[in-house]
Amino acid sequence: MAILTSRNVLTGTLMVLTGLLNACESNSEQTQPLLQSSETQQLVVVVSDDWEATTASLQKFEWQDGEWQAVDSAYPVNLGRKGLAWGLGLHPAQEGYYKVEGDGKATAGIFDLSSTFGYLPEAQTQMPYQAMSGNHYCMDVNSSPLYNQIVDEAKVGKDAVTGSTEPMRRDIHKEGQTIYKKGIVLDHNPNNISTKGSCIFLHLWFGPDVPTAGCTSMAEPQMDKLLAWLDPKKSPRYLALPKAEYKKKQKNWGLPTL
Repeated sequence: MAILTSRNVLTGTLMVLTGLLNACESNSEQTQPLLQSSETQQLVVVVSDDWEATTASLQKFEWQDGEWQAVDSAYPVNLGRKGLAWGLGLHPAQEGYYKVEGDGKATAGIFDLSSTFGYLPEAQTQMPYQAMSGNHYCMDVNSSPLYNQIVDEAKVGKDAVTGSTEPMRRDIHKEGQTIYKKGIVLDHNPNNISTKGSCIFLHLWFGPDVPTAGCTSMAEPQMDKLLAWLDPKKSPRYLALPKAEYKKKQKNWGLPTL
């Protein structure tokens, strides 16, 4: 029978600790930042001064030569009238306030950009595009089985869209409003969970410093450039965070240097 001495125990303990440290180092090397472990090659980055800010800057980035590279200069956008709140997207669950229906907050986090829409028959974009008619609504009615979906009244029936405050042809239903003339669907709340926030878009603004009900808005020339740049083959995504939160997440999420 082997006799254990204090030296034997110490040596064994050191060997175990060394093994654990090596394993941790190996695992950390294999763990990629959130965005760099995905297929995302295009990133729309929106950064505000803080959670309550109603304005922010937007900048486009592409993944090239192993790093994020800015495509052009940043430009101003408007956020929700109550600032930002965590949304339901591609990022891990976060501590803090999460968006709910009607709270006036735009969504913070990482989200897919998968489709576009507008008043015109077609748009100058490679992204899937849907021309809106006077029958199209986005359902923001809590408990509706169509919650957070763009639907056609001619197909689902008048009763199904009753109560919606989001007609997609606002020029027809909202006294000539043009903010949905050109827009991009932000894939927030992809499971369409009632009360968790609906109809989150990037769309045209009423003007500088005019907040939204919970979307991101911008000038039409900037929207045109954004639509033309987006490429579905590059799995484009949208990210919005306040500055301080951006700095906290930059390394683990693999965010661009601003």
